Amino acid sequence: MAITPESVKAQLNSQDLGDRLRAVNQMRELEPEVAFDLLQVAAKDSNTRVRYAAISQVATAAQANPGAALNLLRDRLNNDPEADVQAAAADSIGGLQLTEAFDDLAQVYQNSNEWLVRFSIIAALGELGEARSFDLLEAALADDNSLILTAAIGSLGELGDPRAVPLLLTYVNNPDWQVRHRLAQALNAFEQAEAQQALKTLAEDSSEIVAQAAQHYLAAP
Repeated sequence: MAITPESVKAQLNSQDLGDRLRAVNQMRELEPEVAFDLLQVAAKDSNTRVRYAAISQVATAAQANPGAALNLLRDRLNNDPEADVQAAAADSIGGLQLTEAFDDLAQVYQNSNEWLVRFSIIAALGELGEARSFDLLEAALADDNSLILTAAIGSLGELGDPRAVPLLLTYVNNPDWQVRHRLAQALNAFEQAEAQQALKTLAEDSSEIVAQAAQHYLAAP
């Protein structure tokens, strides 16, 4: 049976959860503009899984309509009762580089007790490329959650603000190899001598994964 906007819409209006989840999945087969119209409906579904699946697709489907995407993602970031959906909204904001949503991301990060939401926001800030993210990322380095710390290191590398270098250098000897691995990735974004020297140190790291990553970056043209 051919997938059409009409068939997807019919399933989306079904009382059966399975039908609605299939509808959101089938939206990938539609033209982005058409899919985005339907995703906006699915994003308000009563079921968390449907809303999550819909919001997760927004960054792909809404490239041509960033204004409407901004409104939708802001709403789900600020108002959805489920952390998974809020996190997906943050991911999509980063993917679409909707810098207008920076204040929303910062406020939710400060107010949320959900580690997944906070992690997703910090990770999204790297993609967002908003200069104002620096202070928030610096503060996230002090988070007790190692995943948030690792995401902050990565996002500081993506942001490329040279003020990050002395902050990042303090993690060269961090006991967690995953932190050091992300650090190698982040330091590769900086040309300062201190950053390159730290990469050389990491190239001799006790973790083979860390050492190989640093060696790769040092050898890259």
